[in-house]
Amino acid sequence: MTLEVWLAYLIAGIILSVSPGAGAVNTMSNGMNYGFKRALVSIVGLQVGLILLFVLVAIGLGALVAQSALAFNIIKWVGVGYLIYLGVMKFREQGAMDVAQVSTKPMPLSKLFSHALLVNVTNPKSIVFLVALLPQFIDPNAAQAPQFLILGTTSVLVDMVVMVGYALLATRLAFFIRSERHMRLQNRIFGGMFIGAGSLLAVASHK
Repeated sequence: MTLEVWLAYLIAGIILSVSPGAGAVNTMSNGMNYGFKRALVSIVGLQVGLILLFVLVAIGLGALVAQSALAFNIIKWVGVGYLIYLGVMKFREQGAMDVAQVSTKPMPLSKLFSHALLVNVTNPKSIVFLVALLPQFIDPNAAQAPQFLILGTTSVLVDMVVMVGYALLATRLAFFIRSERHMRLQNRIFGGMFIGAGSLLAVASHK
């Protein structure tokens, strides 16, 4: 893999990660509700989910999903259901006392991790995107495993840096949200964003 090819992939990865999506929504929500350190756990979950997607693509499952309407729809509707579930749960959250008290009853770290992991794994568009993108950067005449390793590592590191940025931004914003009314509004906003992401996924057509 040449440096030029890697740089082109790096740029594509940065654009993809910076574009707001379910992962960014999840990270900012956790950062505002539970603080930066606990948001890092959800960021790790997102990256584990991304690694799993790369593994699936590398072993050929990505191609199967790209070609099978049934496989696409199964994963799509699981993702739709999970995102809408997160949105409903966020809508049902009560307004927090104030930002300093949010961490008195934090969500378990295992739950933060598993929620974030599922946000990435249950997004079939990510699999289809990887199937469409990666072949353009893979040299078929060279060993593929090292190339997948380089591209996968690049994507994970880029996405982690971007998500850390989102988490830091969210924790800074949290200081401006101290009343119960503001926290309730924030929950409605993030709930709506999750439901919106699920709705967009629901209308995504198989190609």
